[in-house]
This record gives sequence, C-alpha cells and structure tokens, in this order.
Amino acid sequence: MLKLNASYSKKVPAEGEYTSQSYHASIEVELPDGLNSEQLNGKIHETFALVRNSVEAELHGATPAVTVTTTPAAPQSGNTGNYNHSRKGNGNNDAPASPKQIKFLLDLARNCGITPEQIKARFGVAVLEALTRTQCSRAIDEFSGKVVA
Repeated sequence: MLKLNASYSKKVPAEGEYTSQSYHASIEVELPDGLNSEQLNGKIHETFALVRNSVEAELHGATPAVTVTTTPAAPQSGNTGNYNHSRKGNGNNDAPASPKQIKFLLDLARNCGITPEQIKARFGVAVLEALTRTQCSRAIDEFSGKVVA
C-alpha cells in the first residue's frame, strides 16, 4: 500500500494594509499496490485537484465541483489534516459514512466492476464522502450479495 499526501495553500489579501488570510487543506490517501506509472500519476493529479478545489471553494464560499475517480480515505492514524467533514458522533444513520465504510465500499465496488462515478450517480452525490451511513450500508449490502429491501 502506498500513501500519498497532497496539500494546497493560498494566501489572499485581507482587509487592511499588509495583511493576508491563508487557506490550507491537506489530505492523506492510501493507494493500492501495483499501479503503473500512468495510473499513479492520475491518482496524484486527482487527489491534488480535490484538495485544490476544496481550498478554492472555501475561499469563494462555494461547494467544490470535483470529479475524482479515487476517493481519498480520510486520515485514519491520528493525522487530522485540515480537510474534515464535520463528523458528529451522534449515532445517527444520516450522519456521513465513516472513512473505513467508504474504503470498504470502494473495495467491494472495484471487485464488482463498479466505478466510484456510478456510486455517486446512483446516490446523487458529488463526492463519496457525502454518502450517509445508511446509503453506504445499502451499497455495501448490495455489492456483497446481500438482499436489500
């Protein structure tokens, strides 16, 4: 397993002379072994685009319009970075899916020949991190062959 860290920072003038505001996002993702150089370059480009677009969207007060074929896993080993999804631990199934849940979903989907774009289109989300726990669970059940009511 390869780990990729992507960061993007931008300083913009602020109100007042000689002042600026800084915006920064970083993310760490795990990439599967066995990628050729073209695939690896594609994953690096997609991950950096996600971080860059997130900073730009935050800067302009918009929702990032990102097309990513690899969904970066959120930090799992204490590396919190600045890219978070405001997860609230209320036990609510409408809460965002966990990074582990999304990673498991992607692994199952890949084994079934289903792309991340197909999953996003099915649930009407721009990025997989926008899936709820319930949506992610349904997809996991479906891809693992369990009957979904």
